[in-house]
Amino acid sequence: MTDIAERPGTRTRFDARPNAAMAARTAGVPVLDVVIPVYNEEAALADSVYRLHRHLREQFPFAARITIADNASVDDTPRIGAELADALPDVRYVRLEQKGRGRALRAVWSMSDAPVLAYMDVDLSTDLAALAPLVAPLISGHSDLAIGTRFGRGARVVRGPKREIISRCYNLILKSTLAAGFSDAQCGFKAVRADVAHRLLPHIKDNGWFFDTELLVLAERSGLRIHEVPVDWVDDPDSRVDIVATAKDDLKGIARLLRGFASGSIPVQRLAAQLDSARSSGSLLRHSVRFATVGIASTIAYLLLFLALHGWVGAQAANLTALLVTAIGNTAANRRYTFGIAGRNRLARHHVEGLIVFGVALAITSGSLAAVHLLWPDAGRYVDAVVVVAANLIATVVRFVLLRGWVFHPRRNGLFTEGHR
Repeated sequence: MTDIAERPGTRTRFDARPNAAMAARTAGVPVLDVVIPVYNEEAALADSVYRLHRHLREQFPFAARITIADNASVDDTPRIGAELADALPDVRYVRLEQKGRGRALRAVWSMSDAPVLAYMDVDLSTDLAALAPLVAPLISGHSDLAIGTRFGRGARVVRGPKREIISRCYNLILKSTLAAGFSDAQCGFKAVRADVAHRLLPHIKDNGWFFDTELLVLAERSGLRIHEVPVDWVDDPDSRVDIVATAKDDLKGIARLLRGFASGSIPVQRLAAQLDSARSSGSLLRHSVRFATVGIASTIAYLLLFLALHGWVGAQAANLTALLVTAIGNTAANRRYTFGIAGRNRLARHHVEGLIVFGVALAITSGSLAAVHLLWPDAGRYVDAVVVVAANLIATVVRFVLLRGWVFHPRRNGLFTEGHR
């Protein structure tokens, strides 16, 4: 038996994502650590562990360990868990003195030396044939997390209408409030790369059933890849989950995440930078799309202001005023929406540097207007408008490069920890 309080906090890091299996063999550790969190499961524990152990030895192609994570059981579960660990190779028993599935997963995943971490419910409601497809993209490095989904094409689910409706409603709430892209937050069949888990776990606050959702939302907001596997799933009629209490805690968790994202207290941008994810919210593609969205709105506002002021103050003054007004709003919008920087930290510096970028854009657009008036003295305001729109397209590219590579670069905004890379 392993007592979580006595286990040292050492762990093995796996930096090369595609070589997790090779690295595990070199280090002499299992590739996969499957955690079964339990609370008062004396009736189901032994049969489930024997069944999973047999599957891993006969059907799974990599070395694997089973960890029974007992979170404060008061029945005969501790004795059964310890006996299983003694009787079966690659099975260990960990005892925690506090309840909470999330707490159990956090503790065992944090101390594990395996490069890929997984968990499944003790009732084994999910067909074990889905385990290899679940973890394969994590072992190969093609994904960061993986979840079993009961709502994917090809999934076969046996359960009552009440739990089906509740589960679908919960996922609908996640999509509408947190813009979740994953399809099934509650299926007790998930896996994560250890290096990813070690980065995300310190930022997960929930210790209960909302732990899964918080993990997935943080991962998705950090730009990580979540692989989904349709599963065959049979409802456990003996499930002891308090649906009302769980739903209440889930809603509180959603509200907490919304506040954290709005205030910037949940550092998804820093996480993305630390994880060095090319798919993160710091990625070129996502930055480009969001910058373009802000740019379209700014260009429309700029053009309306330019046309409204042109007849009163002339082309150059109208260009200066319209560009200055929209540049301030553009910098603020890109700071928060495109580059994910919230709060007042470095706010003044960002706006000063944004004005410098504005000056570069002004030089491009004003220079274009001056060139047109030099070559075509009789050009009207609509010709001027066409010229400044074209010049703005060039200025927009320059502005994007400067904002992304200078003003809001992660290294200049504390998003890389010291020693990263």
